[in-house]
Amino acid sequence: MSRQPQVLIVDDEANLRRMLSAVLVAEGFKVGEASSGTEAVAAAQRRRPDAVLLDLSMPGGPDGLATLERLAVEAPGVPVIMMSGRAGLQDAVRATKLGAFHFLEKPLAPEAVVLALRSALALAKARAEAQALREALGPTATIVGSSPQIAEVRSLIARVAATEARVLITGESGTGKELVAAAIHAASARADGPFVRVNCAAIPRELVESEMFGHERGSFTGATERRTGRFELADGGTLFLDEVGDLSIEAQAKLLRALEAGEIERVGGEKTIPVDVRVVSATNKDLARAVKDGTLREDLLYRLHVFPVWIAPLRERPGDIPELVRHFVQLTCARIGRPAASVTPGAMDLLVRHRWPGNVRELANIVERLIILSTRSEIGEDEARAALPARDGGTGTAGPLPSPTTPMPLSEELDNYERMLITRALSAARGNVAEAARSLATDRANLYRRLKRLGIEAGL
Repeated sequence: MSRQPQVLIVDDEANLRRMLSAVLVAEGFKVGEASSGTEAVAAAQRRRPDAVLLDLSMPGGPDGLATLERLAVEAPGVPVIMMSGRAGLQDAVRATKLGAFHFLEKPLAPEAVVLALRSALALAKARAEAQALREALGPTATIVGSSPQIAEVRSLIARVAATEARVLITGESGTGKELVAAAIHAASARADGPFVRVNCAAIPRELVESEMFGHERGSFTGATERRTGRFELADGGTLFLDEVGDLSIEAQAKLLRALEAGEIERVGGEKTIPVDVRVVSATNKDLARAVKDGTLREDLLYRLHVFPVWIAPLRERPGDIPELVRHFVQLTCARIGRPAASVTPGAMDLLVRHRWPGNVRELANIVERLIILSTRSEIGEDEARAALPARDGGTGTAGPLPSPTTPMPLSEELDNYERMLITRALSAARGNVAEAARSLATDRANLYRRLKRLGIEAGL
């Protein structure tokens, strides 16, 4: 069950506080009250509210503007909505400069108060997520790994982050596309703005437009209140469209219009809303093939695919695995409050030899499982074998299997070596098959056949 937002109402008029409190409680908010600026600051110190409704004129103590300044220090990041019955333009300008989210004129319309609060809370949430993202990434937005493929990804991030170019990140599921998108945002001039993620594959087809662009109250059955869309929430920041290849054709047309015009229109709305958003997209699909199949608009692909970043699957950069293992061990131990653990050479060898079809996401899950199940400060070979799927030398739930030192068939060894050569060439060519074919002294048709046989995605 989601937590009820806590709103602090600050006004010297008791009747107004009671009226607002009744309206907000009926709308699902928790409410606190204060009759003066001094009480408001004390209340915010005791329990940080999610938003504040603050009267401009309060006799007998600090006025609304002075209280706003104090709240910015005592409860930084909490959105404050000012209320006044006789405010002039100068007061509104000063309040905005002091960080007020919105200015409401008395007499108050309940719908306007609720709408302003919901918009303020949505923006505060997006900003908090962006701040948490920056803290998680650290000052250098570290992406773990020292392979040539990861070095190239870092180089591409550094080059494109300073621009406003749209980025299309491709790679298999679990390779870390969202991390790359977040690193681009964190290194950009928009880093202080929101980073808003949309999982395009998870939105029901009939709700895509509402989710992306928002809707007005009563615009369709079930629209009981106005909703702010992801484009508006990302204004001034970055909108990350994950699994963009899963959008329906209808949604693609609306997305294309938003990208071309730089403005959106809420469902049921009568006016356009300008938005300043940088779009970063990601997919594990072959979008060029999707265009040929008619499931993706070619003009949308051109809009999204300004600057490509391809992330190689983990099996093609096994040298990164020890670094990633140590990284996830450290993170997991810190998160669950365990002393730092180590991994024996035998256990690490098993982890390096695993094919990792789920890529970095699978590795992170396995490491977390190992840390939770381990009763020692050292993760050994037996524990790693038990955690890995049976096909890669682990026991899983299927009982003992042959030793992982059993030699692979020659055909499999040759396939692995061929896969390594091809993926290295593709990485150097940034996914360009023709360029990779030239570097391997073969023709493009032959390379495509080998890619298909080995199950390698060429990228775009």
